[in-house]
Amino acid sequence: MRRFTMISLSIATASLFFSCSDSSIERDVNDKGITALEKANSRNAALPIAMNSWMSGIQDNISISRISIPGTHDSGATREIPSNSGTAKTQNLSIGEQLNTGVRFLDIRCRHIDNSFAIHHGPIYQNLNFDDVLNACYAFLESHPSETIIMSVKEEYDASNTTRSFESTFDSYIQKNPSKWDLGTNIPTLGQVRGKIKLLRRFSAGTAKGINATSWADNTTFEINNNGAPMKVQDYYKVTNNDDKWAGISSLLNEAKNDSTNKLFVNFTSGYKPGIFGIPSIPTVSNSINPKLKTFFQTNTQGSYGVMPIDFVNAELSELIVKTNF
Repeated sequence: MRRFTMISLSIATASLFFSCSDSSIERDVNDKGITALEKANSRNAALPIAMNSWMSGIQDNISISRISIPGTHDSGATREIPSNSGTAKTQNLSIGEQLNTGVRFLDIRCRHIDNSFAIHHGPIYQNLNFDDVLNACYAFLESHPSETIIMSVKEEYDASNTTRSFESTFDSYIQKNPSKWDLGTNIPTLGQVRGKIKLLRRFSAGTAKGINATSWADNTTFEINNNGAPMKVQDYYKVTNNDDKWAGISSLLNEAKNDSTNKLFVNFTSGYKPGIFGIPSIPTVSNSINPKLKTFFQTNTQGSYGVMPIDFVNAELSELIVKTNF
């Protein structure tokens, strides 16, 4: 049983649990069929959850598709030009801070330049390189081997001064630390990828490599039906109406909760709206959507809701999502 049953215990019922013998631990102790084992799980669920190691409380045999996972959209985009324009910055926290806050899905956008990867959001360099991202991930996983990181890697902006393919440059990074990667094409169980980065590939490749998400549709909700790795994605990012955006998010949240297959749901809560003079504004969307997410998870406290890449994630929202797993 993956999720710990949340049940309010009366004093009388609690005292009965403590008097149970080993042989009666699976026996119902009241008319609702609450077992002593379920009570123990309930007590464990009430304990504080450490956001830097929350996956340690989930069983190895659970598919990562059945875990509610806080993520970030354009995870490395912490700066913009001009400052405070709202056009490129999507996060306030560094990669390391995001991971320690409970984020386990990273959306990494790489510009291929000089046969290496620079982190960009559109044309804007984020003063961050792929090595910086990987070093933060490796250090985190070394300290927290119970965790995994799903990493979406996508080519961003125009390539410059390159003599090899994007895939070849990606491979050169992997070769430096291959034991920290899972490049399998299937959706794994958590036990198979603890301590590793699971690749979700949004770039073309000549060999099978990671969960194949290259048939990504633009600005819509869509399904990818690769053998062994079915996905459903909501990525409506050109937002004209925040209510429409929220309708798409909430619809996929509910579908993920009710799904009984091994489908991976990726539900982008991010987007932008035209601002002054038509300039895209990212906070105009996140300032509306993030409070709705908070309210949703204050009410919907248990279930499998999939991966949620978020703009301007914070510790409170991340924790609310994580707690639905317990």
